[in-house]
Amino acid sequence: MSGPGEEAAPRGHRTVPHPADLRIEAWAPTRAECLAEAVSALVDSFADVTEVGDHADTGAGWEVTSELTAASDADLLAAVLDEVIYRLDVADLVPTAAGIAEEHADRVRLRLRGVGTDAVEFTGAIPKAVALSDLVLTRTGDGWTAAATVDV
Repeated sequence: MSGPGEEAAPRGHRTVPHPADLRIEAWAPTRAECLAEAVSALVDSFADVTEVGDHADTGAGWEVTSELTAASDADLLAAVLDEVIYRLDVADLVPTAAGIAEEHADRVRLRLRGVGTDAVEFTGAIPKAVALSDLVLTRTGDGWTAAATVDV
């Protein structure tokens, strides 16, 4: 699979081996798209949502919007991923689509659409938390790149 520094599609994500945890990477032309790709990387690490779609046109599933504020880009990445983990943990909700609207340099509006855990097939370990070390959300020559370690 192509990575952030290679000739490839302008956006994408992947997981990479990491001892006892999960490491996700994402890249995209804009910060908002990169954050959305990071959400997709996290969800793809534990669930297969390809059969359920994003339910945008059907009215099925759920949608939730959150305002997230952070002191740095890396902290913003952690906040977005933590929101996904929170929704999974307390409400049994799995995002099938994420939208990020830039509100301000330190604030975004996260819109998640998804389904209940009973509608997806789990394919990996359930994430528990985002590690606060080695967080990356930064501008590159081609756009933005993100990386995070997730406790499973």
